[in-house]
Amino acid sequence: MALWIYRLLWSLALPFLRQNKRLRQGFTERTVQVVPPKADLWIQAASVGEAYLAAELIATLPRHRQTTVLLTTNTRQGMDILHKITATEAENKDGLTIHTAYCPFDKPSIMAEAFAAIRPKVIVLLESELWPALMHCCKKQSVKLLVINGRMTRKSLSHYLVWPSFWRDLSPDKILAMSAENVKNFATLFGRERVEQMHNIKFDRIQDHSKKEQEHNPLATIVPSAKTFIVLGSIRQKEEEDVARLVSDLVQQGESILIGLFPRHMHRIGYWEKKLTALSLPWKLRSECEGSVENTTIILWDSMGELSHAYDLAQAAFVGGSLASLGGQNFLEPIACGIKPVIGPYWSNFFWVGQEIFDQNLVHQADDWQGVSSYLQHMMREQKNRRDVRQALMDYVKSRQGGTHTACESITHYLEN
Repeated sequence: MALWIYRLLWSLALPFLRQNKRLRQGFTERTVQVVPPKADLWIQAASVGEAYLAAELIATLPRHRQTTVLLTTNTRQGMDILHKITATEAENKDGLTIHTAYCPFDKPSIMAEAFAAIRPKVIVLLESELWPALMHCCKKQSVKLLVINGRMTRKSLSHYLVWPSFWRDLSPDKILAMSAENVKNFATLFGRERVEQMHNIKFDRIQDHSKKEQEHNPLATIVPSAKTFIVLGSIRQKEEEDVARLVSDLVQQGESILIGLFPRHMHRIGYWEKKLTALSLPWKLRSECEGSVENTTIILWDSMGELSHAYDLAQAAFVGGSLASLGGQNFLEPIACGIKPVIGPYWSNFFWVGQEIFDQNLVHQADDWQGVSSYLQHMMREQKNRRDVRQALMDYVKSRQGGTHTACESITHYLEN
């Protein structure tokens, strides 16, 4: 009955989904009009963050047996990352054949067609994705289902517990959860025997950036060394008004400040073009920057994949998703680049990092945009040793790494058995 209702809801929703600009791209793959390739291992990575986790898994999977892998995602940004993974592995040519596709919609009939084409042995869901039709197909066809880097909040658990027997019937074969709290929540829904704790794979993605000092930064020709460069990274829609006030406040501090404004989603570029113009603030698109930006105060970043390079050149940084109740964005990346960033009060998505990182003064938490502005101005004046900041982070994460190997051991076990 539950699946029948679920199928009906999908049938009603599909005509509207077809009109969605973000879903229109890859729609034939999402509806299996373009048939996905056969694969032994299917890894679903919802968006950019999960795609990077998939990259860690692909880089660590053993190569002693020939394995075909299908990487799927729901977003264009996630697909960009998956294409980079495919290109890298194509150069390696060692034991893995990798395909990419947009994830099929979870309408039961569509998912059944996808399973018939892919015929996977093992499916990996990263972090917090639980799709009923996909899980039902796994049970029906005896496909092993793993949830890796599992994350489930108390709020999410309360929603699942509205109909706990339905979800228990669809239980994954194994769940590797990223913290004790997440283990407890998954165990409440699916049973303790299916759940184990692992180190968060995101700790494995933190690399020592000390060697990057000798490498050429592609943004060095754009950011003048005479100007103080401030990065506002991963800005989300719900906090845009506060960030606009923050930008205005920073611009008033002096002509030597250059601000790199990085929206989290590219479809918000149009909003920022109108907003900065309405505020009479000078700005320029990153795609239009051909040389050193001397006069423009704000560079509006409309290019993907350059945030880390910007952090390498910045004197101060704010990480978004944290001025509104959005859970925060990755504030470890600027620390790895040698900057102590500031965030707002909302960072629940990154509780796994641990409060100790704030106790060690590697990140500063502000209460509001005024507090963010004050801290950024303080950091502009502070002389700091980037190597010391990077080393402090590496010392912090060293004992928390190894999650990728744990995950790959489980994947390999199910593939070989």
